[in-house]
Amino acid sequence: MILEKTFSICPECYKLGKIKKIDAEIIQDNDRVWMTKDCTEHGSFKEIYCNDVKIYKKWMRFKVTGRNNPDVNTKLFDGQKLYSEHKSQSILTNLLITNRCNLRCEYCCMNAGASGYVYEPPLDHIKKLLLQARGKNPIETKALQITGGEPTIREDLFVIIRMAKDIGFTHVQIHTNGIKLAENIEYCQRLKNEQVNTIYLSFDGVTKKTNPWITQCKKAINNLRKVNLKVVLVPVIIGDKNLKEVGKIVRFALENMDIIRGVNFQPISFCGRAKNITDAQRETQRVDTVDILAEIEKEFDGHVSRDDFYPASFAFPFSQLIDNVKWHGQFEFTAHPGCGAVTYLFYEDGAPLPITRFIDVEGIVAFIEKQSDIKGPLKKIRRGASFIQHTFDYVNTEKLPTGLNLKRLLTGLAIWRNYDSLTQIQSKSLFIGSMWFQDSFNLDVDRLKRCVIHCTTPEGIVPFCAYTGLGFGEKIREKHSIPLKEWEKLVGRSQDEDLWKGGPLK
Repeated sequence: MILEKTFSICPECYKLGKIKKIDAEIIQDNDRVWMTKDCTEHGSFKEIYCNDVKIYKKWMRFKVTGRNNPDVNTKLFDGQKLYSEHKSQSILTNLLITNRCNLRCEYCCMNAGASGYVYEPPLDHIKKLLLQARGKNPIETKALQITGGEPTIREDLFVIIRMAKDIGFTHVQIHTNGIKLAENIEYCQRLKNEQVNTIYLSFDGVTKKTNPWITQCKKAINNLRKVNLKVVLVPVIIGDKNLKEVGKIVRFALENMDIIRGVNFQPISFCGRAKNITDAQRETQRVDTVDILAEIEKEFDGHVSRDDFYPASFAFPFSQLIDNVKWHGQFEFTAHPGCGAVTYLFYEDGAPLPITRFIDVEGIVAFIEKQSDIKGPLKKIRRGASFIQHTFDYVNTEKLPTGLNLKRLLTGLAIWRNYDSLTQIQSKSLFIGSMWFQDSFNLDVDRLKRCVIHCTTPEGIVPFCAYTGLGFGEKIREKHSIPLKEWEKLVGRSQDEDLWKGGPLK
């Protein structure tokens, strides 16, 4: 059964260095959803799209289309466009400041040692990239992720953080493997002093088999706890390697909720060196969002289920409500439902309590959507008052987590326009999400044009799944890099000196 028609690319043409746009279909086959596509040169392809057709149909009800974003570059290096206009704004912008790293993770698509060149923009170029990312189409981006490679390798990282804050980014997070943070608590304190908001910590498992740096991860978390700098765990999940530890990772996060604010799972994307993976390897390593949710279900024996998760676009009416109540534009959560899913867990009596267990989230979203019909004088105040008056029609007050004054928090949000109210809710809960980035095998152009995670590059603003999954970033880094040997001669040392001396590198 055909569920939807879209476009994709041929993975075999991509391996040969060519991006060929082809027709694709999203189909139902028994209880699973697949992408099928045909290339005139290389034949037919079939790739998993969602391992639960009921979940797929539930999530697709929340598919929305955002405002056009003319700042996003939809052209590829060969000049062709996979689509005409980008349909989502930047919720988070990535700034890659180096492709050097002190580890050699086998799945990483950015590695100076393997690529043979160093991409490391100087400070004046970084300033231009930051200003580019703060463009106003359709509204200014406020959230920035500084990433690599390993960003802590750069000695001027603190200068870059300060520059980002001065330019106007209100949320700055650092994506790191945590090695330097584990070894140096003073470094953690400096990050805190520079007003870094979150550490995005690579965390692939709770055992040394799945996470060879688990000791360093725990040391980094303890150091960050001492300086009160919040952490989000970021596990890359691979089917035959660490899928079985997904539930244990969530449990670890729940036990450390004082400092860990969330877990953002990332199913492996077959890009970079992994684009040449065999069909057999891809079949055993491929993980979709439902696979991850199924492992969480097993771990918590009914306390959490896949039905507690919703796509990010589910929050779109909330952003509209805030936009209606406040006097300036808000971010729109318009990511494609196929990109992943989220929930918030509270911790009651030693067990997780999803937010969906005490709030009828679908009911409240339907109610909020109706608020847009309120017209006339003082409509912003009337919408806010209506929201407060009727919100608790959808709340089971008997199941509210201890210490959560939901009415006060929602009043602060809707009436007083106090955005800190959302922060207070988040501080009492644990964010659990999965962001499934695309590759040449499963690329859905309809998803791509709704991408809300963008990269600021010398070639413009690029959607993350084009940057990684279509190799756009690899070409950009190569174009704006210097050969590794030339870099080593310039700095007077070998890049091998970057490598961590305290344990395994991969």
